Amino acid sequence: MPTTHNPTEGTNGGTREIIFISKATPEDDDFVLWLAPRLEAAGYTVFSDILTLGPGDRWRRAITDTLQNKTVKMLLCCRDATLDKNGVQEEIGIASDLVKQLNDPRFIIPLRLEPFKKLFGIGELQWVEFVGSWAGGLHDLLDTLEKQNVPRAADGTAINPNWENYRKRLAIKVEAAPEILTSNWLRVASLPDAIRYYYPPGSINLELMERTCRESAIPAEVYQRGFFSFASPEEIERDFANVAPFEIQSEHNLIDLLECGSRSPDIEPREARNLLSSVYRRAWENFCRSRGLYEHLFATQTAFHVGEAQKPLGVRVSWGRQGQRRSSMLRNSAGGKVWQYGVSASPFFWPFPHFKLKARVLFAGLAAGKKAGAVIGDADTQHRLRRTICKGWRNKAWHGRLMAFLELLSGGCPHIMLPLSDACAITLDARPMPFTSPVTTSLPDTLDDDAEESDDSTLGAFNPEDED
Repeated sequence: MPTTHNPTEGTNGGTREIIFISKATPEDDDFVLWLAPRLEAAGYTVFSDILTLGPGDRWRRAITDTLQNKTVKMLLCCRDATLDKNGVQEEIGIASDLVKQLNDPRFIIPLRLEPFKKLFGIGELQWVEFVGSWAGGLHDLLDTLEKQNVPRAADGTAINPNWENYRKRLAIKVEAAPEILTSNWLRVASLPDAIRYYYPPGSINLELMERTCRESAIPAEVYQRGFFSFASPEEIERDFANVAPFEIQSEHNLIDLLECGSRSPDIEPREARNLLSSVYRRAWENFCRSRGLYEHLFATQTAFHVGEAQKPLGVRVSWGRQGQRRSSMLRNSAGGKVWQYGVSASPFFWPFPHFKLKARVLFAGLAAGKKAGAVIGDADTQHRLRRTICKGWRNKAWHGRLMAFLELLSGGCPHIMLPLSDACAITLDARPMPFTSPVTTSLPDTLDDDAEESDDSTLGAFNPEDED
């Protein structure tokens, strides 16, 4: 009978128990310093050239020997900048040979840190997703390692203290003093108590109903043969007259619907949360459209940007409380391009109802008369411009732009009202929620408004060669 090689056995008779992290330096250092101790906390033995190689080690020989003779799995950090490195490509070559030698087609486990171009030898491998959530990626990675029976210590953890020591070498000193910080959450101050489920007593053109719900100025979300809406029967009769007559089949307390779902119609809590999230998001988008903001669809979210109708280029928006007013720009030109600040918003229900904001920057050409031309349609160009033009923006600048955007959106009022019908709305606080950190740092924060918002310092030194 043919024999099969045990992937946990080393080629020299030893046991393969090391998880080898193939990475680029310094691009992936922060990620590996975060990941490695967490893998060790789960009982795994980890190798990374950040710590494992000491002074005087013949680093390439040590890496090759560890990978060839002691490694049970190779975790491959995947982003274009990493995969372009010669050293990483050499490690992929060695690992590809080990796939055949160990008869382990899952020897290489790609970790997707950014979208990346397929590379010969790993293009068909299923990656573990770390884009958007390192914590979520770690959960999936640990699950993958367990399913593949990767050996680990069963009697506790042994975390190398040098992971943290290495991180602290360039770390900023933390001071034991509280600091008030600003989040990107807008608290929902009030909501209607109930939502209605409308149902047609007779026959219905489902396609026409779905289209009318999508196009209605009043948020309505299709479910089965009817739809959920906060609108009154009179509003539904007015807006859905061309579809069919609708009746209220049931009325639901919002909290009960989110926590328990319903049996009429039959809907689980998870479905109810997704449905209400869609209703709230549509209310936000309808409100932004009513303010005349420029709408742009990114990969997964719609963002709304300040355009010429709201503010000319280089004009500041004043924000802040009386006696503490500041100003920030939301549109300006740099490097022969026009940047326009915007925001996308996602509703959440935990730990309490709120909208989470994400800052967006959209670039357009610079037309004659210092006006914005057409928005640049190529996503790669947009990404490159964000990495070059926005790289000099400090946290204080991003904070100022968010506050100025909310000031513009709210018209200076303390609340933003997102209509759900003619008679009810979501009431949002117009200022992001503050929270208190128990510690602070000694980072300087001495820039005044002019230093922060002038074109050269705020946007950084633009290098035309970055566009090549």
